[in-house]
Order: sequence, then C-alpha cells, then structure tokens
Amino acid sequence: MKPIFRIFSILLLLLFTFETADIVHAAKKKLKQTEIAEEPPPQRRNPALLSAIKHWSTPDYTRISLELDRDVTWESHKLPRGKDGTPERVYIDLNRTRVGSTVKDITIGDGLLKGARIAQYKPNTVRVVLDIESMKDFKVFPLSEPSRLVIDLRGERQPGFSRLEPSVIAAPERPSTTFREPAVVPEKKRAEKKEKQPKKPLPGVAKIRRIVVDPGHGGHDPGAVGPTGIQEKDVVLAIGLELKEQLIEELGVDVVMTRSTDVFIPLEERTAIANKVGADLFLSVHANAAANRSASGIETYYLNLAKTDKVAQLAAKENGTSLEKVSVLQAILFDLMANYKLNDSAHLAEEVQKSLHKKVRGQFGETRNLGVKQGPFYVLVGASMPSILVETAFLSNSTEEARLKDPAYQDAAAEGIMEGVRSYINSLK
Repeated sequence: MKPIFRIFSILLLLLFTFETADIVHAAKKKLKQTEIAEEPPPQRRNPALLSAIKHWSTPDYTRISLELDRDVTWESHKLPRGKDGTPERVYIDLNRTRVGSTVKDITIGDGLLKGARIAQYKPNTVRVVLDIESMKDFKVFPLSEPSRLVIDLRGERQPGFSRLEPSVIAAPERPSTTFREPAVVPEKKRAEKKEKQPKKPLPGVAKIRRIVVDPGHGGHDPGAVGPTGIQEKDVVLAIGLELKEQLIEELGVDVVMTRSTDVFIPLEERTAIANKVGADLFLSVHANAAANRSASGIETYYLNLAKTDKVAQLAAKENGTSLEKVSVLQAILFDLMANYKLNDSAHLAEEVQKSLHKKVRGQFGETRNLGVKQGPFYVLVGASMPSILVETAFLSNSTEEARLKDPAYQDAAAEGIMEGVRSYINSLK
C-alpha cells in the first residue's frame, strides 16, 4: 500500500504544480494586459513642454522657476570659471523636454546672476545655463500642479544693500479679479471700525520692520471647502487683510501682502516676494481640513521634516500635490533648509500658537490647542526669514466652519496672530 500511496501523492503533487503554473501564467498574462491598458497615450509619451521662465532677485538671492506642462526628471551641474575668462556656470538638463517657441533667454544682472540661457540641447533635452557673477550655492527642487522646477541661488550680500520697497516688485500679469466677500461674511456686514492711530513701534521693531502676510490659495485654487461650501481661499484672505491692519495699527510695522484679492499666486512666488522685499517675518495664513469631520483646533507649523503621517498628508494638501511628492521634498529638505532660520521660526510659531489659541478660547469657548508642529510645506521653502504657517481652524468641521465665516472670528484670529508677533518682537529686546 505504501508504494501505491507514494505514487498517488506524486501524481497529486504534479497536478497541483501544473495547476499553480497555469494560475501564475494567467496572472502574468492579466498583469501584462493591465500594463498595456494603462500605458499612457501617445501624446503623453511625447516630450514635456517648457513654456516659461520667471525669476525674482535680490543682491544675495535669486529664485528661478521653470514652468512645464508636466513633471520631468533633471540633472544639474556646476562648471568652474574657465582659464579663458569664461564665467562660472550652472546648467540644468531637463530630460524628455522640448522648449516652447515663446521661451527666450533672460538678462538678470542682479550681482548674483548675469542671466539665463535656454536651448534645445538635444532632441529630447532642454538645457538651461545660468551665467554666474557671484554664488555660494544653489538648490533645485520640483513643484507640481502645475509642474515647475525651482532653482534657488544664494551669494554674499553686497555692501550697501538696502531692502526693496514693495512697489518695485514686478509681479507677472494676471487676470483682474475682485475679492468676493459673500460666502465668508453673511448678510450682516462687518461693523465699521473706529479710526485708530498707529502706535509707536515697539523696542524690538528695530529688528522687525517689515512683515509679509500670505493668505493661502486663491484664484482657481480654493483650498479646503467646508460642508456648506465655504472656501478656504476666501476666509484666509479676510483674516489676512484684517491681520495687515492690526500689524500696522498695533505694532507700527510695514506689511506686504502676497495677495490682496482673489488671485492665484504660485507657492514659489510667495516666499520669493518675501525675500525680494527684505521681509523680517513671513506669516502664511490657512484653514485646516481632515477626512475626520470631528477633527478641530488650531495648530502652527514651521518648516522641517514631517514627524507623522498626518503631517505629511496635511503638507500634501497645502502643497497641492501627492504624498509621493512630499516624500521627494523630504529627501532633499535638509539641503533646502541650509539658510532657513529654524530656531527663530520655532520660537515665532510658539508665540503665535499660544496667543492665537488664548484669544479664540477666551472669545469663543473651548478650542483644542493642537500645538506647534513641523512639516515640509513648499510655501515656506527658500524663505530667508523666520517663517510659519498658521492653521486657524478646521474648515471641514461644521462648528469651526461656522466660526471661520463669522467676521468676529476672523478678527479674533487676526488679533491672536498679531499678539503672537508682538510677543515674539518683545522677546528680541
């Protein structure tokens, strides 16, 4: 019986092996069919298009943005000054890319860069050459939706450098739009405010003379949307405009807005504006959102690696990109933060978080204090001054959505942020 049983077992094993092979073969065939079905259409296999190049400059900092119709891979190289007097150069090769017919070389001449030259180096490669006058280092990082490649270059601050006035910023032309007040402020109009005379500057204002206020999102980018349709871009603009008035009236500082109307400003342009006008602080104002509608509270961020998955998810939302792209940013973030004032930003975030929570809780009752956190937010990358991102409440929470559209809450949020800035300035005596 044993030999028969052994033969029977061998036959079963062979049958099982053949059946398994058939299943594996069928699975591979199905996977192959899926790969063919998901293969991008022919037009997506064509090279990406470099459609524009923009730049923002100061004597010690230049940011260049290369605008593309989709994400690309790239290689960057630095060439030393040649023996024949050829200037030091940085060049970036964009793979599988073609240059648009309207893209031209640009002259910069800011003491750091002479200019940028763009050419179709190979049939599928665009080369961007930066002619250097004086440079310490440079960093390259990608942004998505829309796709851009950003190049930050830094050099030594020139003697006699003076901060630029806001009026000298040559902002790119945008469609003329007017700020809508409706969904944010219901039928009841915001009460007329009493005329206030600007107060004398605080002792610490000698160090903090200009602040950039950055209302998040705008234009075609609504940001988070609440249960009743309230849009983040509207409420944070209302808070930002009120914050501007309070900073001027209460602290006597100069304030520059990245946007004062319902327009879209790319993330890389926001910190570039702050650097260009020589800002001493950068405050980005936002409203939070979460899949869990019961999530609520106030939290403040400064630039660093995400410590938790929740922070990474929030960064992806505010960056307008995917978790995968956030991971790419995290991989190069240490280099990007070489000139970032980490300790000062953490200090500023602590003061603003404490004052904002105290103000809201005192005026509106129990409010969760979610504390100060770190995160890889594109809007803070490249800032040369202490910079924070404030999440004023959860728009996804029905109770906090009602607060955010209330002018009284908008005023309280602005005042809380202003008081935090006041505390920070006082600590600099």
